[in-house]
Amino acid sequence: MVSVTKRIKMIKQPRGGYIHPKSMNITDLPKTHELYSKENINPGLVGTVVDYLTRFQMGAYVNDAFKVSLIGASVVNELSEAKEIINKIHGLDEESVFYACQLVGYDVCCLNRIGFIPVKNILPNKETIYNIQEMVHRSLLFFKDYGPIVLEGFTFENAYTHYIHSGDGDFLTETTLWDFKVSIHNPTKIHTLQILVYYLMGLRSENSTYFESIQNLGIYNPRLQKVYLINIDEIPQSIIEDVCENVIGYDFP
Repeated sequence: MVSVTKRIKMIKQPRGGYIHPKSMNITDLPKTHELYSKENINPGLVGTVVDYLTRFQMGAYVNDAFKVSLIGASVVNELSEAKEIINKIHGLDEESVFYACQLVGYDVCCLNRIGFIPVKNILPNKETIYNIQEMVHRSLLFFKDYGPIVLEGFTFENAYTHYIHSGDGDFLTETTLWDFKVSIHNPTKIHTLQILVYYLMGLRSENSTYFESIQNLGIYNPRLQKVYLINIDEIPQSIIEDVCENVIGYDFP
């Protein structure tokens, strides 16, 4: 058994993907400030920091926003160190962003320790910190137009299978399941399959009542300031059944 993201990378998708990225409607959002072209820490860490700080800025308790990081720290017996770091995260100031980058370094330990480096070695420079601050600001403005959020940082208890044992989604609004990406590239077929899997697992999870009202699958990229949307009714039933059976591992009637 593997995580959602690892399972998807194992799948040989049909030509163009189960959901072709070009089938999504794209909306360009305004950019008030430009980002620096280079950052000095792992892009995956940057994306996670933007995600968690957005949740924190929208009202989540800091321990809830960074709960995965704290779990990861406990795996490597560094929970006391992680608590010292989290006490330095108060908002979107430079110090808070700096220590948020270090804290999310523990996330990888939740699945395995491959890729884990001592978090004290994660040293974002001013350009990286600025980019994170700007992308969080963009995300907050995004949710003013596309929100409000009804569920965030959710997992899929009761919906895991012999193929998939872990995975967590980003945000739900009333009618849309959202996944956040901060890549310099447009979404790929891996990303579109990932969000479809989240939706189908959500319908069978303990949070199923939230997913029953979902009409759209969406990807928001605050780096590119683009919104990508597809209506679920546009996805053929044959695709839904194929993904349920052969990607997730559900018996489909």
